[in-house]
This record gives sequence, structure tokens and C-alpha cells, in this order.
Amino acid sequence: MAAGISVKHRLLSRKTSLFLAVPRHISASSVRLHRVENSAHKAARVNEKFCLDLVRSRDYDGFVSSLLLPVEARRSSLALRAFNVELAQVKDSVSQKSIGLMRMHFWKSAIEEIYRDDPPNQPVSAELWRAVRKHCLTKRWLLRIITEREKDLDDRAYRTLQELEKYSENTQSSLIYLLLECLGVTNVHADHAASHIGKAQGIVTCLRATPYHSGRRKVYLPMDICMLHGASQEDFIRGSRDQNVRDVAYDIASQAHVHLQHARSFSHNVPEAANLAFLQTVVLEDYLQRVRRADFDVFHPSLKKRNPLLPIQLYLRSWKKSY
Repeated sequence: MAAGISVKHRLLSRKTSLFLAVPRHISASSVRLHRVENSAHKAARVNEKFCLDLVRSRDYDGFVSSLLLPVEARRSSLALRAFNVELAQVKDSVSQKSIGLMRMHFWKSAIEEIYRDDPPNQPVSAELWRAVRKHCLTKRWLLRIITEREKDLDDRAYRTLQELEKYSENTQSSLIYLLLECLGVTNVHADHAASHIGKAQGIVTCLRATPYHSGRRKVYLPMDICMLHGASQEDFIRGSRDQNVRDVAYDIASQAHVHLQHARSFSHNVPEAANLAFLQTVVLEDYLQRVRRADFDVFHPSLKKRNPLLPIQLYLRSWKKSY
């Protein structure tokens, strides 16, 4: 009897050991898989935060505009704006053109690798890869931005206003085309509006940055407009507030306003969803109104201050679904 009980006990012990051994093996595998998933998720969160912080610090207006987009497009918008910031700051951050060209070559290679599903181990590249996969973004627009920024490394003033408009179309308008894709908008009228808004944004950015560039003894305003009013580069470098300098600012600001008006002429035919890609018009309109109140003196102290009501104005415009 005792022997029988002993045999049964040994059998039960073996079964119990086998039973316990299986889940231990599965559990170890699961833990490893869980750790890999956690690591990937953590890396994705770090990349997302990097882009968010970069845009918030270098393109605050674009940052606020991105936050007002639908959740499914918000992260991709921040990735695109971070990409734009990375390219835009190359010109100011390098001492030699050759170094800038190397940086641009990196981004050209990065785009090719992104579309091969093998992005570089770099936060903006990783987030851009995610956006490309999610929204099937057009490769041509991304490469066009890089190519135009690369040409701009020559570090000279625009010869004509039309040259500035072309640069703005290839950079700012291309970015808006990509934002429209993130929002799922495919519409020829929206594309026309985006083209004009991008040109207006490029023109305003050039005008708005004049005090900053002048402080570094650089002037990028169109030479044909400057020559028309007899304003020299030295006038801008020394921060002149004479009438001829104001006249240059007036002509350039007026052209930006014309593009905004053209963009709004398409508003009745533009899909409602596209309006969120055009929120930047609020920022452009705000600057144009303030420079007009300053009598087109781009060096006026009031223009150095950020409008504290701008986030509210952007929110109201997004709520109204208009641009």
C-alpha cells in the first residue's frame, strides 16, 4: 500500500514538474518579446518628443497649428515641420558651404532610405518614415524642399521678387502639399490655394527675418525692389527707418497680401478638411497687419514681440473651418 502511494506521489510530482516547466518557458519568451516591444515603443516616444520640442522651440507658430490638427495627422505634421526646421537651420549653423552641402546630402540619402523602409537612426528621419508609411506622402515634395534649400546655401540676396516667390513655392508650398496629404485631401483648388499661401509665407518670412539677418550683416530682400526705391544693403544693415526702406517693405508685404487674397478666392471650392492645413494664414495676416500699423518699419520694436493672442486666434479659425 505504502509502495503504491509512493509511486503515485512520484508520478504526480513529475506531472507537476512538467506542467510548471511549460509556462516557465513560455513566460521567458513572452518577457523577451515584451521587452523588445517596450524598447521600440520607448524609442518611438523619444523620437516623437524630439520633433515636438524642436518645432516648439524653432517654429512656434507651426507648432500651435499642428496641435489643432486631427489626432491622426498631428504627429505626422510635427514630423514634417521638424524636417523643415532641420533643413532651414543648416544655412545659419554652418560656416562653410561645403559642410552645408554634406548635411543636405545626408537628407537626400535619408529620404531614399525612408522610401526603402530603412530609415537612418535619427529621430526626425524615424518620425518622417512613420508619416510616409501612414499617409503615403509624395517623395517628390520632400526632395524638392531639400533641393531648393541646397540652392539657397549660396548665401546671397534674391535677385528679383519672382525668384523669392519661386523659392517659397518650392519650400513652403511643398510643405503644405504634404500637410494636405496627411489630412487626406486631394483637390486641385486646395493645391492652388496651397501654392499661393506658401508663396505668401516665404515672402513674409523673408521680410520678418530682416532685423535678424541685418544684425549679422546679411540682407536677402529682393534686389530689384531695393534698387527701385534706392535702398542699399547698407541701409538695412544699419537698421535705417527712412522712407525708401519702408517703401521696400511696403512693396514686399503687398505682394504677400496679394497671394493671400488669391488663396482665399478658392475658399468656396476647397474641401473643409483642407482649411486646417492653411491655418498659417492667421500668422501671416497677423504680421502683415502689425507691420502696416508700424508704417512698414520692419525694425519697429513692436514687431519683435510675439502676439500673445495668436494661439486663441488660431483656435478660433480652426473652429470656424476657414482660412
